[in-house]
Amino acid sequence: MADSSNVSLSGLTESEAREVHSFFIQGFLIFTVIAIAAHVLVWMWRPWIPGPNGYASLEGIGQTAQSLLPMIG
Repeated sequence: MADSSNVSLSGLTESEAREVHSFFIQGFLIFTVIAIAAHVLVWMWRPWIPGPNGYASLEGIGQTAQSLLPMIG
């Protein structure tokens, strides 16, 4: 059994804590890369900061919504 003075408050030894930390860092980096890629793809599809003409891509939204409403109800 491990020496009780070598165990932290979490109940992990130092080597176990380092292993958990490395898995956490790997998961965090993978999540961050996926989030950055998703933000870039959404920005390419529809920028959330309007250009000089404003949100010109949203001008026809009313007509689109009116044509989709009969399909929903």
